[in-house]
Amino acid sequence: MNMMMIPRRRNEFDWLGDMFKDPFFTGDESKIMKTDIQEKKDKYLIDIDLPGYEKENIQLEIEDGYLTVHANINSNKEEKEEGKFVRKERYVGSSSRSFYVGEEIESQDIKASFKNGTLQIEVPKKEEKKQLPEKKYISIDD
Repeated sequence: MNMMMIPRRRNEFDWLGDMFKDPFFTGDESKIMKTDIQEKKDKYLIDIDLPGYEKENIQLEIEDGYLTVHANINSNKEEKEEGKFVRKERYVGSSSRSFYVGEEIESQDIKASFKNGTLQIEVPKKEEKKQLPEKKYISIDD
């Protein structure tokens, strides 16, 4: 019995439909970086699933109160046998995700670890310094 391992939809391929479901076209990269955010008494825990990524290809930055996670995965692995993909669903490329953490948070306040394909970020809770408006006097004309 000769069986082919080819996924089918309605007995025909849907190459175009599959292509436009890619995050590149939908702009929905949150499907790539599945995230859980948990609030604790004194901090927030952010868990981001990044299966297949290497620690060296993940970067965190903070700017203007936003914590941004950048992740890059590429497929520069050499293939020993030549062939073509019948279907390719695993994401390859760069993605990023931003979270507002407040302007009082600085890079040294944030702790991050990466284990078993999960990036865990600890962000402390800090009260924003509220600046009271200055008293301004208005002159009264004669």
